[in-house]
Amino acid sequence: MPSPQAPDSPAIVLATLNAKYIHAALGLRCLLANLDRHGGAGLRAVTQLREFTIQQRPVQIVESLLALSPKVIGLGVYIWNVVETTQVVRLLKTLRPDIKVVLGGPEVSFETGEQEICRLADHVVTGWGDVSFPKLCRALLDGPQPLMKIIAGEQPPLDALALPYGEYTDEDLAKRLLYVEASRGCPFKCEFCLSSLDKTAWAFDLDRFMAEMALLYRRGARNFKFVDRTFNLKVDFSVRILQFFLDRMKDEAGAVQAAPGLFVHFEVVPDSLHERLKALIAQFPAGSLQFEVGIQSFNPEVQQRISRKQDNVKTAENLRWLVTQSQAHVHADLIFGLPGETLDSFAEGFDRLHELAPHEIQFGILKRLRGTPITRHTADFAMRYDPQTPYTILQTSTIDFTTMQRIQRFARYWEMVANSGRFSAALRLLLRDGPDDAGSAFQHFLAFSDWLWRTTAKTHEFALEKLVDVLFEHLTAVRGLNDDAVRAALLADYRASGARGRPQCLADLLAAERSALPAGAAKPRSERQGRHVSQQTHRDAIQQAAAAA
Repeated sequence: MPSPQAPDSPAIVLATLNAKYIHAALGLRCLLANLDRHGGAGLRAVTQLREFTIQQRPVQIVESLLALSPKVIGLGVYIWNVVETTQVVRLLKTLRPDIKVVLGGPEVSFETGEQEICRLADHVVTGWGDVSFPKLCRALLDGPQPLMKIIAGEQPPLDALALPYGEYTDEDLAKRLLYVEASRGCPFKCEFCLSSLDKTAWAFDLDRFMAEMALLYRRGARNFKFVDRTFNLKVDFSVRILQFFLDRMKDEAGAVQAAPGLFVHFEVVPDSLHERLKALIAQFPAGSLQFEVGIQSFNPEVQQRISRKQDNVKTAENLRWLVTQSQAHVHADLIFGLPGETLDSFAEGFDRLHELAPHEIQFGILKRLRGTPITRHTADFAMRYDPQTPYTILQTSTIDFTTMQRIQRFARYWEMVANSGRFSAALRLLLRDGPDDAGSAFQHFLAFSDWLWRTTAKTHEFALEKLVDVLFEHLTAVRGLNDDAVRAALLADYRASGARGRPQCLADLLAAERSALPAGAAKPRSERQGRHVSQQTHRDAIQQAAAAA
């Protein structure tokens, strides 16, 4: 039965299930900021934000929501939370069918007729919700009641939108990652990406945006993750944004020094890096700047097939410059399973990228995001996707299921061994044929991945000490490398990690080393790929706060 609404209860609750506590939902804050502007005065005052995580039990989430006695619950739905959010909606409609449940977000903006969560909900706002959600809420509260269940989101000019940054609380600034956007949309048409549906990229008024960034900084914000798909698309905009952060690192004499905790992340177009941008990037100190560089594929035929325009030569030049001429941390992305890609062609691209030495190579398996044009290749390339989220590719006409599973494991092991930054010395031994670093890094790691799976039948729950021992076994017993050379590399890595255990292969060396340390001597500590030097203290504080919460 409906419960009476308490006088101080919110009429509207905006909620979502984040992947982790440290993430702060930018989309919900965009809705909050625009409630009064597009839904009428007073709507924001009767709305509350509630954020949960996918690790929480749906029944507990529902209990928290119902305790607020709202009339409307708006839920942000994404590929990573749709399963859990469906359970939440199912419980809500079972217990309180009178509460209006409104969905929004990329996962429910397409193929709504095929999704249980959409059938359960009262309304679904597809696409942009900044204007349409406030209007819908006003109608739900004051009438007349809307007739349509599926509401196509209205896309207004950006200057018609209120910016969301005032909705970040002081607790958000102190304990969580902050997402910001200087622009929306993307002019490129890469078919695996939802941004391919955009007609172009739209930039927010830069003066207004920079004023908000300055206010966030004065309030104590130090960790800015830009969600722009193409940060370096407009050079003048990019230069001004970079200069803003660089200015905050200058001392009274104008010299650039690392500001405690300041860290900025951008996604960049890899084949476009203007000299004006390079001049600024080169000035950033270590640990303050990260670039996510979307390579995806070096295969020209695959690039053309998925409508991806990329100058591979220029991409390589720019990536090499970032790695060798700047102190930015470079995170490069590859995608396995694109239509027509073979194991050999992907290996060639991986080796080409590895030779350029980005700090991390993050490669994922292709996912069929709802609404993306990649589906036009399904028949021609026999592409079969997992029907469950995150809709990962299972096989294609050029990659069979068994091979796809091998690469899934490769990706997991690569994250543990290579991207963790804990095995830099051992990784050099693992990925080369000899002192000249010849051979295929991809094939060497694939051989290790296949062997590790055969040996352990595990892809998770590897303690650091276990990884040290399996690397020693593979490098010596399988690869035939010198025992002492391998132990020396693993000891250097383990010493840098600051770990306190005792891997079997290093037990004698570690015991001797520890007995030689003076009493109370500090143990060294490594950082992932040596990056985020100034960010680490802030990241540790965020993680501690998350654990406490």
